[in-house]
Amino acid sequence: MHVFFTKAKYISVLKSVYLSYMNYIKVEVTGTNTEQSELLIALLSDAGFESFEEIDTTLNAFIKEAEFDQKIADEIISPLDLSYTSSIIEQENWNARWESSFEPILVNDFAGIRAYFHPPIQQVQHEIIITPKMSFGTGHHATTYMMIEQMEGLDLTNKTVVDFGTGTGVLAILAEKMGAIAIDAIDYDEWSIENAVENAAANSCNRIRLIKAETIAAGRVYDIILANINLNVILDNLEAIKTVSKKGTYILLSGFIKGDESKMVKELTENGIRLRKTIQKGEWICIVAIMN
Repeated sequence: MHVFFTKAKYISVLKSVYLSYMNYIKVEVTGTNTEQSELLIALLSDAGFESFEEIDTTLNAFIKEAEFDQKIADEIISPLDLSYTSSIIEQENWNARWESSFEPILVNDFAGIRAYFHPPIQQVQHEIIITPKMSFGTGHHATTYMMIEQMEGLDLTNKTVVDFGTGTGVLAILAEKMGAIAIDAIDYDEWSIENAVENAAANSCNRIRLIKAETIAAGRVYDIILANINLNVILDNLEAIKTVSKKGTYILLSGFIKGDESKMVKELTENGIRLRKTIQKGEWICIVAIMN
C-alpha cells in the first residue's frame, strides 16, 4: 500500500491536530491504472480533495464532508470510464492514520526523510527528520521527490533561498543542510507554519525564517527560488517571483502535471525566465529554470 498527500491551491493537507476529529467522505475509484490514478489525483486535488491512498488498482480520495460535491466528482471520474463509490468516514483521528502509514523516503543516496520514531537512515548525504502532522511535503509525493532530486544538482553554499509553499518545511531544511546562508520559508496556512517550526527545530536549523503569507514579499533578492504548489498559484505569483530574482537566479517549480507544461513554459518565457530542463515522474513534472 502506498499512501501520499498532495496540495490544492495553497491548502495544507488535512488541517487537523492530534486530537481533532472530523467527518470525511471517502471516494473509492476501482479499476485504475497508474496513469489514471495520477490524472485523478491532479484533478481531484484541484477540486478540494486532500489526501489519496493507492491500493493495487484502487484509488481512495478523501475530502471534508462539507466540501464534497457529487456533481464535480462525476465530472472528473466519469470521462475515464471508471466507477466509484462514496462513503462517510466518521470521527477518525487523521493524524494517527497518517502516522501509521508514514514510511521513510530515500531520494537516491542524496537525501533521506524519516519520522522521529524511525531508526536513522544510513548512507545518505542529508537526513531530514520530520513530525508527520500531515502538512504537505514529506517526500512521498512525486513533486516533492523531484524537487529534492533537482536540488542535488545545485550549489547552495552561502546562497539565499526562498521556499514558497513550504508545507512541512522539508525543502527549506534541506537547503540549510546544503549550506544556504538564509532561507525564507513561506506558507499561507498556520498549521503548516507550526509544523515547519517544529521540523526545523528537530533538524537543528537556525537559518530558516518561517513566514505566514500568501505571496513572496519584495525587499529581498534570492539566489534560489523553490515553489512546489500548483499551476495557478505559481502563475498568479510569477510577478512576485520576478521581483525577488536577479540574473542567474535558479527557479525550481513543481506541483503541476505534464499537460500544464506548455502553458507554464510560455508564461516563464514571457517573463524573462529561461527553461533549463523538465523532468517527469508519473503525470507530474518539475521545471528547472533560470532568470535571464
